[in-house]
Amino acid sequence: MRDPIAVVVVGIGHLGKHHLRLAATLPFWRCVGAFDTDTAKLEKLCAEFGVTPLRSLAETAAVCEAAIIATPTVTHREVAGIFLEEGKHVLVEKPLAATISEGEELVRLAQKRRVVLGVGHVEYYNPAVQALLARRPRPRYLETQRLSPFTRRCLDVDVVLDLMIHDLHIAQALNQGNGIAEIRAVGVPVLSSQVDLANVRLAFANGCVATLTASRVSSERVRKLRLFAPDTYYSVDYAEQTVSAYRLDRSGPEPQIVPLPVEVSKAEPLAQEHQAFAARIQGTKGALVTGEDGLAALTAARAIVDAIGTP
Repeated sequence: MRDPIAVVVVGIGHLGKHHLRLAATLPFWRCVGAFDTDTAKLEKLCAEFGVTPLRSLAETAAVCEAAIIATPTVTHREVAGIFLEEGKHVLVEKPLAATISEGEELVRLAQKRRVVLGVGHVEYYNPAVQALLARRPRPRYLETQRLSPFTRRCLDVDVVLDLMIHDLHIAQALNQGNGIAEIRAVGVPVLSSQVDLANVRLAFANGCVATLTASRVSSERVRKLRLFAPDTYYSVDYAEQTVSAYRLDRSGPEPQIVPLPVEVSKAEPLAQEHQAFAARIQGTKGALVTGEDGLAALTAARAIVDAIGTP
């Protein structure tokens, strides 16, 4: 059995505290500390999870083999870069960086230091998404809805980089190897100075069309994907971790639409993300969202933002 990996968590806000919980409890990690500029919160959460509070990024980088970065997007280049420069493996929350050039710098740095760079597109690790990907559908049309009530979190980026990027990355994974040929997008600010509601139509090089809707000013929380492929239809409920599917059966005298069973083993997506990151560090291939994958999603998201234009 391999020894646990010495890991740290940097940034213990809304999502970072869950990273800290998992780093402190999953068997393949040995959590050697956490860092946050909010020292009061740091002391409280470290005491709760039995983790050592660290006092600087330099100290944090010195004690670990791997780092999980959950700081604001605008800091990703600087903070993740410190750990990559020191030859540490890094899992950085999505989006990879605030700009494409910063994302490219992080990818190059990871390649130069020969370390693992993963990006926290947590919805990719949803067991329902993995069950759909395992069936290798050939999508002709897909649509997603990602709607959330308004909060003051993550207002350093617009709704495309905050929410839609999850579904954008999954759409890219479903159309593996096929780039985006056309983008039509509209977005409006509602309760913030940035775009809070966006609708996008994408055409991929293979002919697949995707319609993505994201809102952070909804009265309800919705997380759904529908996919149409030749003779098959899939409906994914991210929140329930379920896949409903149907296929066109042409074997009888008359075509019939029949249920298509899709088995999903429910699990915590964030824990699956940690496992994929640790496995890659230990040399095992797995479903890790790599720095290159994160950069592709960021590049497409930035193209969407440009297509929307100035609100």
